[in-house]
This record gives sequence, C-alpha cells and structure tokens, in this order.
Amino acid sequence: MSLRSLAAELLPAALQGLQRASLLPQLSGPAAEVNTFAGLSEKLGYLAKADGKLVREAYKFADQAHLGQFRASGQPYITHPVAVAGLCADWKLDAQAIMAALLHDTIEDQGVTKTQLIEKFGAPTADLVDGLTKLDKLQFNTREESQAESFRKMLLAMARDVRVILIKLADRLHNMRTMQAMAPEKRHRIARETLDIYAPIAHRLGLNQMYRELQELCFELLHPWRHAALAKAVKRARGHRRDIVERVQKEVEKGFAQHKIKVQVSGREKTIYSIYRKMREKHAGFAQVSDIFGFRIVVPGLTECYIALGVLHQLYKPVPGRFKDYIAIPKANGYQSLHTTLVSPLGTAVEFQMRTESMHAVAEAGIAAHWLYKSGEKGSDKGDAQRLSTMWLQSLLDIQDETRDAAEFLEHVKIDLYPDAVYVFTPRSKIMALPRGATPVDFAYAIHSDVGQHMVAAKINGEAAALRTELKSGDVVEIITAPGARPNPAWLSMVRTGRARSKIRHYLKNMEAEESRAMGEKMLAQALRAEGLQLPSTDPADAQATALWQQLTRWSGNRNRGELLVDLGLGRKIAIIVAKRMAQLMGERGIKPDAVMLTLNRYSPDDTVTTQGVVFVDGSEGNSVQLAPCCRPIPGDPIVGYLGRGEGLLVHTAECHTGKRLFERDSERWLDIAWADELTRPFETSLAVLVRNGKGVLAQVASAVSTAEADIVHLDMDPTSAEESIELRLLVSVRDRVHLAEVLRTLRRSPVVQRVARYKLN
Repeated sequence: MSLRSLAAELLPAALQGLQRASLLPQLSGPAAEVNTFAGLSEKLGYLAKADGKLVREAYKFADQAHLGQFRASGQPYITHPVAVAGLCADWKLDAQAIMAALLHDTIEDQGVTKTQLIEKFGAPTADLVDGLTKLDKLQFNTREESQAESFRKMLLAMARDVRVILIKLADRLHNMRTMQAMAPEKRHRIARETLDIYAPIAHRLGLNQMYRELQELCFELLHPWRHAALAKAVKRARGHRRDIVERVQKEVEKGFAQHKIKVQVSGREKTIYSIYRKMREKHAGFAQVSDIFGFRIVVPGLTECYIALGVLHQLYKPVPGRFKDYIAIPKANGYQSLHTTLVSPLGTAVEFQMRTESMHAVAEAGIAAHWLYKSGEKGSDKGDAQRLSTMWLQSLLDIQDETRDAAEFLEHVKIDLYPDAVYVFTPRSKIMALPRGATPVDFAYAIHSDVGQHMVAAKINGEAAALRTELKSGDVVEIITAPGARPNPAWLSMVRTGRARSKIRHYLKNMEAEESRAMGEKMLAQALRAEGLQLPSTDPADAQATALWQQLTRWSGNRNRGELLVDLGLGRKIAIIVAKRMAQLMGERGIKPDAVMLTLNRYSPDDTVTTQGVVFVDGSEGNSVQLAPCCRPIPGDPIVGYLGRGEGLLVHTAECHTGKRLFERDSERWLDIAWADELTRPFETSLAVLVRNGKGVLAQVASAVSTAEADIVHLDMDPTSAEESIELRLLVSVRDRVHLAEVLRTLRRSPVVQRVARYKLN
C-alpha cells in the first residue's frame, strides 16, 4: 500500500475515532449546520414575528439573486448564505445581521447595488452587506494589493459595527468546512489566509470555540498527513489515560461534594493543532507534551472560584509557577478564569480552569456573548469582554487615521492580532496589557499618543532603563517626557504594538514632508534667482501669484504647491527645469528678469543661497539632507550634492569615488553646495585606529578622544587582526576638520596607538 493511500485511509478513521472514543465530557461542539430556510427558521425563534418576516423577505431576495448559481461542490449557492445565517443565529444576532448574512454575496457576485438594498431592507442592513463586500471591481496592480484594501475596508466597517466581522467569520467558517471541493492551490491559499488573519481575529474578539475550529480546519488542509498522525496518537493516548481521567474526575467531584459546593466538572482536551504547535515550539515529541487533557470547573459565583482553587490544592499538589489569575487581570480579549496545574495520582500534570457561568459564556463566545446571553446573567464579566474588544476595534480607527497605505495598515493590524500579553502597572497602579516583547515606548503610546511623542526616558520599578528593555508582567513603568522631545526613527525597530508603530511612522512621514518642502522651496528660489526672478508670493490674497502656482502645479502633475515643493526637495523633480517653466509663465504675465540680480548675484540674507548655484548646509536640514555614509563629510571638506530620486539631497566629499561614479552616470542631478558659516551641530566621521592589544586599551583610546573634546558614537573591532595588535574603527563626533586634526594628534600621542587615520569605505 502506498503512503498516499495509507494517509487517505488513516485521516478519516482517525477523525471518526476522535468523535467516537472521547473519554472526556466535551464542550458543546460546532452547532448543527443548516442549508435550508426551514432549518434556519427553527433557529430564529428568539426574533419577533415582524423581524422573522423581514428575514424571510431577505431569503427570497437572495434566493432569486443566486438563482442558477452553484458552489464548487455542486450544491445550489443559496445553501451557503443560509448556512452563514444559521451560524449567526447560533449567536442570536439581531434581524439586521441575519438579513445581511443572507445577502452578503449579492453585491459582490450578482451585481446588486447598495442602493437597491437600502430601498428594500434599510440602510443598516445595506451597510453591513457593503462592509462584507470585497473591492474586486476596482483596479489594483497585484492580488495582494487588492486583498489588503479589501481587508482594510472590512476591518474599518467592523470597527464601526462588530456584526460585520461576526458575519464574515461565520462566512469563513462555513467556507472552511466545505473546502474539499476546491482546487488544492486555492484550498492552501485560503487556509493560510484564515490561519494568519481570521483565526487570530476570532481569538482577539474572544470567539474561542470558532478560533479552535478554524485552526483545526486550517491545519487539516495545510498538513493533512501530520494532522492524521497526531489524531491517531491522541486517540491512542486517550485510551492509555482512561483510568487516570476517570479517577481524577471522581475524586474532584467527591471533594467538592464534601465542601457542599455545586460545580459542573467537564473534560477539556487540547486540539490537535495546539498539540502540534506546542511540539514545534518546544522541539519535543508527542510523548513530551504532558498536558493534553485537563478539566474545567464552572461554579455559581466569583467567590466560589477561589474556594474551588483551595479545594483542588488540598486534593493534589500544585506545580510551582503554574498558577494564573485571569479573573483579577483578564486577557486582552476579555477571557477570565483561574488556571492551576496539579500533579495527579500517577505523577502527570493536569490543568484545571475555574470560572463562573458568565465567564464561561465569554470564554467561548467572546464579544458574541453580548447577544447570546444578554437576557441572562448581568454580571460584569461580559461587559468587560465587550469593553476590551471595543477598545481594540477603536484602535483600528486610530491606526487608520495615521496610515493611508493598505498594506501597511494590514501589517499594523497583524501585529495586534496576537495578544500573548504581559501586564504592567502605571505609577498609579493602573494595569496595562501589552503584547509580549513590548517596550517602554509601547507603554508610552498605550497611555496616550502625546506621551509617546514626547518621551525621553523611562523608569522600570523605580530604576532608569533603556527604551528597548522588554517589559515583564508586574513591572511598574514610569515615562519621563520633555516638551521638545520627538520620536526617533530607531524606535520602529523596538516597538511591538501596531498603535505605536503607526504613530511613529506617521510623525516621521510628516517631518520628512515638512523638511523636504522647506528644502524644495530653497532650491526653487535658488534656481529662479539664476533666471533673475524672485519666487512668487504664497499669499492666497495675491490672485496673480495664486494663478501662477496653479498653472505650474497643473504642468508638473502635482495636486498643490506643497506637493510640488516636497517633490523638489526629495529629488523627484529637477529644480532647474521647474524654474525655467516658472520663468516662462512669469514672462507671459509680463514679469521680466531683474538685470541687477543677474549681474550681481546677491540675495537676501535670510536665505541659505548666497552665491548663484550654491546651496549652503548648516546641519539643521533634517532628513531632507543626508551625509553620505561612504565618505562621511565634515565641515572643511570640499563637498558636492547629489539630488537622489526620492531620497533628498545626498552630500559627498568632492574626492569620493562613489560620488564620482554617480556624477558620471547622472550628471544633471548634481548641485554645487558648501558649508554654512554658522553650524548647528557636530558631524560624524570614521577613524581607523591600530592599537597594541592588552588590558585597558579601550579605556586609553576613549580617554584620548575625550581629552580632545570629541565623542565616540560607535565602535567596531576588526576580528581578523593579529593578536599583538588590533584595529578599532571609531565613529566620532567632531565640529570640523580642525577639530578632527586635534583628535588625531591626541590619539597619536597615546602609547597604545600605533597608527590612526580617517577611514572611508572607498
């Protein structure tokens, strides 16, 4: 028998065995699927009669719209929206959501317009359907771009109305259950997308039952052989543990009976996918995964949760470090329970979870518990779950405000979809939940965006800490701010939350645009003065100047003057060419070149341009002017400027070989530049220092640099140097070439230094 045929036989047998031979009392599994309206109607008894009539009308409309359309399995297409509506009915969603579930493919597949749905079923239902509709009718460069835009549309609709994602998750679950008829490539792609996006969203919203089923279905489709082998191993292990499971359950029930506490004890078994993931994370075999099964104990009230914990700890010994109180500190998706791991009579570890009935409802249905149990117990648990989920949904809108690119938006959302959290405290003892690996920068932005934008330092447990320090549960974090502080681009490499990342990126983009705009304005003014003309006024009251700018932006293809200046500053357009077009437009309006300006080449003192064709650099230009890392120019070096395409002005030394090669290839993009008389900051350059190897060498080198009033910014050590001597490469901060010469002299006088020189990459 071939391996393929063996796997084909093994997989269904293993799955049936899982269903038949379970020794543990299982949780309620997936609800019975419906594919006819009669079956759906049986689930809609909780709706008012008037709402039931509206649902029937929606069904008739959808049935007519999908008439003649079939699924890949050969079934009439209407069976799919009916099944999706049935899943929504299991959550007891309202009539608008049930109607939207029935109609969710009519716009996308059948050409029905949103206006038609508004007229027939009302705006709320039409908005839900529209939020579920992909953007396939628009033109995109790639399928990934189309997918990212569709995700963004759906997630933003979800942030406004959570019913959108509940319907979408029901839609995806039914598709996953019926995926076998699809082509293998499409099955694999949809399963991967579900595992990466939809299953984490279900988890983030607390829909744990759906989360587990989606993971199982994806695992089965992506890795059918592994799934079958693990299913068989789980079945075999379940048989071996029959006695211990029954014994533990009887002893637990007896212990609670003695304390006269009414409890519901049910078995809980790890899903095959969670076992597989644990094996991969721990690089362990199936035999090393000890907590495959456990028990869930549902008690009447909150106090009984902690009493139940005491009863269990009297029965069996707890495993140190394996107790978690998710009641006092809920998970990010609202989940609440007490977890403890105990040593069973046979020495195996068994996990117990204790929760109230309302906590159990939230644990299984998450935010859907708002509808499913809204007429039942009115404890705070479900409210907390809804509040936490709503906070995450609101954060999607905040990220959208900062991020206009769909792929970037999806990247930020993915970061926030994995809520393995640490719990830290503010100085006022407020608990903050952050993703594992979060830093003080994430903490600052979680408090408020203004705190993040102006932070300069952080204290953890009262002690100063680096901003890239990973926070641990229980840390007390204090953020220190300063009015003039601004986000640092290096923070992007250390943050873990989508909110922090999007806020930092948004600020840096705005700063880059402002700096590039200022540089573009200076360059255009310089180029115009070479034509003997002054830059037109930017005052909106000056009608002639406004019309001139409008003509120029139409010619350049920009939306407005600011965008044109940014393009000039970033090198996307050449200032000389734009200036000549501006001079032509000004000439048409009778504005003639100034003869005095053309002959004397003198300009106003407030501009950076003081000689025709020369731009002065003083260090205050920000990201719009970059010093080339190949030659690292400093004041005193002869310099030239290369206007890169989209990178702004790149400054090279005149003798830089890289700069000369760029000039030969692209000579029209070079500008004459010079150092300003007044500089605003020190500049960095590289030194190669050959030293005798021995104790205290680094200290002596650092002392020499400090004596010369310079700073070491970075240090690298050559690993290939001989044992007697070693080469250090220092990045030092100096004022100019004169200051650099003083640093070199001071280093040469040090007894450990054998040779020192300025270091360049070319």
